[in-house]
Amino acid sequence: MLDEDVKTQARSHTKCASCPVRHRAVCARANSDELTLLDSVKFYKTYQAGQTIALRGDPLEVLSSVVSGTATLSQSMEDGRTQIVGLLLPSDFIGRPGRDTVAHDVTAVTEVTLCCFRRKPFENLLVNMPHVQVRLLEMTLDDLDAARDWMLLLGRKTAREKIASFLLLIAHRSVANAEKTLANEVRIELPLSRETMATYLGLTIETVSRQFTALRKDGLISLDGTRSVFVPDVAALAAEVGDGE
Repeated sequence: MLDEDVKTQARSHTKCASCPVRHRAVCARANSDELTLLDSVKFYKTYQAGQTIALRGDPLEVLSSVVSGTATLSQSMEDGRTQIVGLLLPSDFIGRPGRDTVAHDVTAVTEVTLCCFRRKPFENLLVNMPHVQVRLLEMTLDDLDAARDWMLLLGRKTAREKIASFLLLIAHRSVANAEKTLANEVRIELPLSRETMATYLGLTIETVSRQFTALRKDGLISLDGTRSVFVPDVAALAAEVGDGE
């Protein structure tokens, strides 16, 4: 997943207490002793947009938390078809302790900075970090809930509901990582291109563009370029997701 050359590109050391995702990441519940343990073994790596972070089936040598940027989890079929099965946003955890191989392809969509831990040392330290164990369990259960929600989105939701759900997902995660509460109105920066969004949502790029136009005409969003979206009434957009949110 990460070779020695990668490690030499690590950015300057940042103390865990001053990390921007400190209260959302795997270390969210860690006490001072646990933070000291994590701080002693971590290192940072930055990937450029489009760069491969990990490949499915490779040895899982490094576990990491996303500090900044966006990456995708994807899986390819034998005939070349590829499906994005998840987004990795700041505070998300990559890899699972106890696993020997990478489960999905991981690709940087924007510039991505990771806080990394060699798997074996992290697993050894985990025995003495009960608060980190609890947080890992919480994050795993959250991932399970998110996967079930995404099954509903891909299987049953209309194109309009898919786009509305995606916008709300990004809005909620953006304010959560800034330790704020989602306001009645919000401006978000989309981490994905329309093409990548279409792949993620199981739509065509033409359908994605049409739905953005329809939402704009209905006054539910306004657009500033291709990535900046203003939502004037979060509740009104939530009414479009089709699941009672």
